Amino acid sequence: VENLQQRIFVRSSFEFAYRLPLIKFRELYGQYGPEKANRFFDTLTVQKGTAKMLLDFSTAFLQVGFGIILLALYHPFFLVIGILLIAVLWIIFRFSFKDGLESSLKESTYKYKVASWLQEIARNRDSFRGKREFEYSLERNDGYASDYVRYREKHFGVMRKQYIQLVIFKVVITAALLLIGGFLVIQNQMNIGQFVAAEIVIVLLINSVEKIIFGLESFYDVLTSLEKIGQVTDLEITDLPEATPKPEVGLKIETDSVGFQYPGSEKNSLKDMNLTINQGEKVLITGMNGAGKSSLLRLLSGIVEPDTGSVYVTDDFMNRLTDDDYKAHIGTMLQGETLFEGTIRDNIVFGNHNIDNDDLKWALDNVGLTPFIKTFQNGLETEIRPGGHELSGSDVQKILLARAIVHRPGILFLEDPTQRMDESASDQIIDFILSPQHSWTVIAVSKHKGWREKSTRVIELSHGSINTDLKK
Repeated sequence: VENLQQRIFVRSSFEFAYRLPLIKFRELYGQYGPEKANRFFDTLTVQKGTAKMLLDFSTAFLQVGFGIILLALYHPFFLVIGILLIAVLWIIFRFSFKDGLESSLKESTYKYKVASWLQEIARNRDSFRGKREFEYSLERNDGYASDYVRYREKHFGVMRKQYIQLVIFKVVITAALLLIGGFLVIQNQMNIGQFVAAEIVIVLLINSVEKIIFGLESFYDVLTSLEKIGQVTDLEITDLPEATPKPEVGLKIETDSVGFQYPGSEKNSLKDMNLTINQGEKVLITGMNGAGKSSLLRLLSGIVEPDTGSVYVTDDFMNRLTDDDYKAHIGTMLQGETLFEGTIRDNIVFGNHNIDNDDLKWALDNVGLTPFIKTFQNGLETEIRPGGHELSGSDVQKILLARAIVHRPGILFLEDPTQRMDESASDQIIDFILSPQHSWTVIAVSKHKGWREKSTRVIELSHGSINTDLKK
């Protein structure tokens, strides 16, 4: 059992770690990723519940099985009693299973809503310090907690109903055993010793059935936990990325009548998009809010897939690249990317030992991080918290930018990469990224005037279509 519990935990942890980064964009759109990750805690319920069921249920079923066989040796009547025990167990389970499982699922849903809301309070503590804001946080928590208690009571009602049915059955069976058993003794169809032994076995059978009924609570919990875990493991994922070498070839990106629409939206974010971007171009994508800039950036970088049309990536020899080959060429810094708990080095290189110190120093120097790193006693081995909240917004962006360029990609996808930096730092980074001495292709979205001034091409979008395409 201990070995099984360890296997369940390890398997579940790797299942989540494997799937979470690969879940398709549409599958997780409109949902909060960390809240989905909380489903992992249901693994603990599966661990404990499975162990309890294996021990208690197996013991109970063995007792029932051997008990019925033993009773048949005393008198056929007691065999009927044993079969009746099994039938009653099935009836109780059959007519209460659906209600028990549904109430358990609802109870679990609001349990996670409470946990998710507490996470939101912790993540936005400063926003809830005011009196009204503080009261709102409690009111909303009260709503979720009240729903949880309501469904918890409903689930308890199902369990109570099962227990009452079992008590009534025990009374009826015991009374019937005494009456009919006594009658059989009077009729000399069995002796007193057999009657007492049969009664002991019947009592043991009833206790075994009682153990099974009480164990249904664990059974419901395990099924509910498996359902919650399945809400993550059943999501469609992309193919596992393969580590491929990055050949030194030029890349051309082409879109053919591409269209894209977000799930649940009534309008297309991109419509009939035809675009060709050659190696080495420094492209700025502009437009009003909602024009489709972020959608196009994510489409070209392979994060989302088009609903209509196709995206082609070819090399200098007109060979079409696979997704893995393409991803080996690109570096991204998009909205929503952030720092994770770990060292500064880990946040930049992700444990990639193929990135040498020269490349790392080159990236740090050119994004202006070197003086900042030197202020820490542990340098690159300094631990940072999730999101890098102890760092300035400017330094967080510089670390993310260093992450994007450290492997010297062939194509850079950047979304507001200097938004939180001061003018001087922004200008230096823009000069570096858009310098003609770099052969990489840059596709950026930004309102900073420096990007427009120094880009070699400006594409303006309007309502999901290309309005102007100006090459300098």
